[in-house]
Amino acid sequence: MRDDKLLVTGIVGTAVTALCCFTPLLVVGLGVVGLGTAVAWLDIVLLPALGFFILLTLYAFARRRRRG
Repeated sequence: MRDDKLLVTGIVGTAVTALCCFTPLLVVGLGVVGLGTAVAWLDIVLLPALGFFILLTLYAFARRRRRG
């Protein structure tokens, strides 16, 4: 069951991070709240997070495939 949770976490994390990276959703949201200056720093956080979640998904998929 742990492999399933790891895989779901990786997939959901990748989807959320990709949604924030590739759509203006986060930029508009930060602009509405008044934190538009934080937009310049998003790439520093979101791109490594996207890479991490993609690697986590691949690891969980490989581990699940090896066991079952």
